[in-house]
Amino acid sequence: MKRRLILGERIMHVDAKTPLNCVFGAKILGTIREENLHQALLKIQQKHPLLQMNIDATGKIPYFVLNENIGKIPVRITGRSTDQDWLIQSKAEWYKLFDAQHEPLARLVWLKGETASDLLLVLPHCICDGTTILNLMRELITLIDNPKQELTPYPSFSSVNDLLPENFSITKTGHFKGKIFAALGRLFFFFKSTSNKHVDRSNYAVHWKMSQEDTQKLLLKCKEENTTVHAAICVAFMEAFKHIQGTKAHGKVICPVDIRRFVAAIKQDTMFAFAPIVELKLDQAENSFWTKARALKTDLEAKIGEMKVYDLLSMSEYFHSSVNKMIGFLKTTKGTHDVTLSNMGLLNVPKNYQDFSIETIYSPTVAFPWKNANTLVCSTFNQQLDFSFMSNESFLREFEAWQIKDRVMELIKENLNELANA
Repeated sequence: MKRRLILGERIMHVDAKTPLNCVFGAKILGTIREENLHQALLKIQQKHPLLQMNIDATGKIPYFVLNENIGKIPVRITGRSTDQDWLIQSKAEWYKLFDAQHEPLARLVWLKGETASDLLLVLPHCICDGTTILNLMRELITLIDNPKQELTPYPSFSSVNDLLPENFSITKTGHFKGKIFAALGRLFFFFKSTSNKHVDRSNYAVHWKMSQEDTQKLLLKCKEENTTVHAAICVAFMEAFKHIQGTKAHGKVICPVDIRRFVAAIKQDTMFAFAPIVELKLDQAENSFWTKARALKTDLEAKIGEMKVYDLLSMSEYFHSSVNKMIGFLKTTKGTHDVTLSNMGLLNVPKNYQDFSIETIYSPTVAFPWKNANTLVCSTFNQQLDFSFMSNESFLREFEAWQIKDRVMELIKENLNELANA
């Protein structure tokens, strides 16, 4: 099988020389049997078609190519001394290409300690979103615990058309629009500076957790205020950017949306990378934190409801001639948003198993090569909110990121206290 990367995958692939990897980790207490680990990875690889493929980027357009001689998912074992070792190893994995001829597009790092281990799944972003890498971690842990469990393979799609419903068809008008939009896109990038300037590898990640008590308080407060944790976090971060950066802050956040809620052909356990995005803007006219959070929730729901994802998927394929310019633009423009915020929500992963338990799961980290690399990923496991806030020193200095993090937590706690004082 040979399949051209769709537009979203091509953007996340960047190019053959630029690594863009997602790293997702979990801390395990107890015994992990090495034999079970390798068996689990083999079953996962046999289930998911993308883990049996390499990327052929020798031509102008990259392709996924089935490799019948593909090797097993490699495991790198290293020592574990502290609870920060996982982050050090994650940073090392950000910059390692998946370019070996017969190695799959996944690897695992096992940090072994006397009583605890960290398991880090590493995948190129062009084959995974948050839902994908969470599902792979769930499958991995479940199979380590129960090696006899079987996984059901599924076929890969061969083009965007396989993702569209049978009653969806591109009309002559739609085809004409696609051609026109693609021409306008080429014209737009023609007048933009899109040279692929080198971005140095000074990416970093700021990681922290909210206590179980405060996480539960936030959940209850959001319900009371008729909003969501996601909206509250968006408001807190935009307000924190404004507090730390002043007039340089934009008051905007970009939120990726899980495409699975729209496209029936992409199942919960299907590996997929492309996520449509929604841009949300902070209402500066309002003073109340919770009024802003309610407005953001309403705006997000309305914009998701208006999404025409099938049109987006089909129309995006007209822009392949501009993809290198798009990537160059992302590498050179500061953008008009403060942060890209991805909330994975409550992680549906059991905590306890036969020979081990999961103490915690770390929100994924990634080092984007874009000029504006500001990215927040958050998730909730074992009643605790977990945050990974990432950027590049050349765009947002790390000490500013720590200041933003501190201000975010101050804002959340200040507004949680309204519950106690009410």
